[in-house]
Amino acid sequence: MRMIHISALAAVALGVTAMRHRPAVPAPAFDATIHGTVTFTGTPPKMHPIDMAKEPSCAAQHPTEIKTETVVTGPNNSLEWVVVYVSAGDQVSEAPTAKVTFTQKGCEYLPHVLAMHAGQPLEIVNADKTSHNIHPLPRLNPEWNKSQPPGSPPIETSYARPEFIAVKCNIHPWMHGYFAVLDTPHYAITGPDGNFSISGLAPGKYTLTAWQEHMGTQSQVVTVGADGNATANFVFKAMPY
Repeated sequence: MRMIHISALAAVALGVTAMRHRPAVPAPAFDATIHGTVTFTGTPPKMHPIDMAKEPSCAAQHPTEIKTETVVTGPNNSLEWVVVYVSAGDQVSEAPTAKVTFTQKGCEYLPHVLAMHAGQPLEIVNADKTSHNIHPLPRLNPEWNKSQPPGSPPIETSYARPEFIAVKCNIHPWMHGYFAVLDTPHYAITGPDGNFSISGLAPGKYTLTAWQEHMGTQSQVVTVGADGNATANFVFKAMPY
């Protein structure tokens, strides 16, 4: 299989440019699955400790040391928080009506990376006893920057155009996360073991893309056979940050 390596920033621009806006139709139900593992080679960058001393209400929620999540590694060189998605060959689908939720808890973003279909409702919740100022940084969608005091209602929004969007808090500089806005319902995010599984596919040929916020993007062509299953593994090269 031929691997294509693109930098993280270039992947955002190139990947999104290739995505076309077409009339959406309901996707038929299929049960084929692509599964695999995302790993790395080389020496992984260190996850830096986070000092929350200036925000005691958040620091008290973390009895153990909290570290950055730019690169999270696991056993057997696995990579967590990698978005794996069908970037070509998929049918056009309608955005789900179910909300996805991005929570600020303990002065962290939960989850660190949140994937959603373009046009899908998004709610942002402040579960802390302190104010947050959530500031997504899109390139293709409108940018906004909103304060969210404790006890305030969720911020409700959506993103019409597919792209990867960095999210920060202007009050707490250590808070960083990502929105992965995709034009497919077929995606997964790797867990601590680096594994992923994407189901609901029809037999056929697909381009599968893996995105890691620091290590960049890789793509490969995957053929799902008549038996309804395929395997695709990705190996990233570690780099310092």
